[in-house]
Order: sequence, then C-alpha cells, then structure tokens
Amino acid sequence: MHRIVGIDFSHMHMGDLLRLVCQHPDAEVVGVWDSDPDRPQEVLQRLELSPELIYSDWETCLASAEPTVAILCAPPADHVRWAERLAARGVHLLIEKPFATSTQEADAMIDAYQKAAKKLAINWPLAWYPVHRTTKRLIDEGIVGEITNIHYYDGNRGPLYHAMDKVELNPDSIEEQKQQSWFYKRAAGGGSLLDYLGYGATLASWFNEGQLPHEVTAVVDQPQGLEVDEHSVTVARYDSGLYKFETRWGTFTDPWTHQPAPKCGFVVCGSEGTISSYDYESSVRVQTCDCPEGYDIQADSLVPPHTDPVSYVLHCIDKDQEVTGPLSPAISRIGQ
Repeated sequence: MHRIVGIDFSHMHMGDLLRLVCQHPDAEVVGVWDSDPDRPQEVLQRLELSPELIYSDWETCLASAEPTVAILCAPPADHVRWAERLAARGVHLLIEKPFATSTQEADAMIDAYQKAAKKLAINWPLAWYPVHRTTKRLIDEGIVGEITNIHYYDGNRGPLYHAMDKVELNPDSIEEQKQQSWFYKRAAGGGSLLDYLGYGATLASWFNEGQLPHEVTAVVDQPQGLEVDEHSVTVARYDSGLYKFETRWGTFTDPWTHQPAPKCGFVVCGSEGTISSYDYESSVRVQTCDCPEGYDIQADSLVPPHTDPVSYVLHCIDKDQEVTGPLSPAISRIGQ
C-alpha cells in the first residue's frame, strides 16, 4: 500500500489529486500539511477524510506519517526547496505543474532525485485528456507526416474563479483578491505564462519527440497594478518552422464549461495533414492528403495505467520503470 502525503494546498488541484489517491486500490492518504492548517479542511471534508490527517509541522508529518510518495501543490518558486527536502528523505514526488520557475531550479530538482534514486514526476493535467493522447498516437502513426508547426492556445477565466472539482467561485472583489493571491505574485512564480505555457511547450515537446527550438520570443501584456501577465504569446523557431503558444487568464468562458473563442487546445500541422485537438472534446479533427475536407476520429479510451497521474506514477514505482512522456523530468525540462 502506497502511503501518500499532500504537501501545500496553495494550488486548487491538490483536492483533485488526493481524490485520485482515495480512488486508487493500493494507495491511502496518510497525512497533509499546509502553512495554514485551515486550508486543507474543505478538501478533507469533500473527500470524507479525517481532519486528524492535518499536521501542523511538515517535519513531523514526514516523520510520523512515513510516506512513500508526496504530492506537492506549492507555488512554483517553492518547488525546488520542497523537492530537495523530500528527496533527502527518500520520498517519491509528484509535483503539480509547472515544473519550476527556471531551468536552473528544474535541474536542481532533477539532480536531487537522481541522487536519491527515487521517482520525480511533473503532472500536466492536459496530458490526461483523451483527445491529446489520441493526437500523440496519430502523430506516432505518421498520419500527419513530419510536424511543421504547432498552434497552442489555452487558459481560463483566471485562477481565482474556481476551486477543487472546478467548483465556481465567482468572487465579488476579484481585483482585491488578485493583490493577495500567490498566482499574481512574481516572486512566487505567478502569471499566465508560467501557469499555461508549460502545458503547451511540454506537450509540444512530447508530440515532436523532444526537439529543441533554436530561438524563442515571448511577449506578455502589462496589466495595470499587477506584477505578472494575464496574457502571453510565444513563438519558437524549430528546424521545421514556427510554433505559436498563447496563454490567457481572462478567456470569455472556462473551456470545461463552454469552449471560448479561440478554442483551447492544439492544432498540429504536418507535411501530410493536420490534427485539431481541443480540450474536453470527444473527438479530434483530422485532415490528410487523401481527405482534405477532414473527418473526426473519436478520442481513445484511456487504458490503465495511463488514466491519471496518480495511477501512472504508482505504476512506475511498482514496476521500477522510468517516468516517460510529458510527466518525465526530461520532457518537462525541455518545456521549461
């Protein structure tokens, strides 16, 4: 039985990840910690877990709960500090995206886990959308030929509009809350670019077998009164052509309720065809030389252990297999 602790509830995805632990037949939540002991309360209530799992001190949590795996949902600037602490204690680590705030920090995390000989994985929730996994399969099967460019657009109304399970918050004092939230603090690793560009850059690296661009240009907005961006456009130059990545806090609607315009997701263009893969949709749209008018392909059903991050990481631990794909430190480092 895998003993799992949740460290830092700064990111609302902690609740979603702990739910996956509760649903896994060979895992249990043995402790949680946050600098604010009240913050885990609602998550534990929703998951029907005992409040006695909350520790007031993180060192006591690790010593007493004796976890084999930690799930980390701290602000990105704190990832390297926690990774080094957890690696030193021999605990496998699943980090909620993004990887880090710099490549240097990502390298320090990779180094710590290589020395510890434990698993390090970075969860990108888009990697578990059936349409994007179907897109990867079709690319590998050669349906579009050589990838020539990728267009990516993603985001949501903003991180303060939803909580665990995508529960809508609709805050009345949004501008005031922005001033308080780590999502809007530069030193914490806030901003739409760091939050969402990692998705596009990491999954694009997965799609194109880990190619590196020769040149990257990024432009961000400068919202009045904010330390970080809410909108960014990044262009990366590869041997095959240009890729475009756009991130947005402030879409007209959230893509999990109603797809905004532009649609959130990927368009992969190749020498022999195209694939349009949009978040939360049930099929991908394909064009080929034989069928330029295009046709829909139903999204694949996910097959264990490739159904969710918790199942996958625990499988890698059990089988002593390397973490691969977008969750791997290698592909995530390219995205970083």
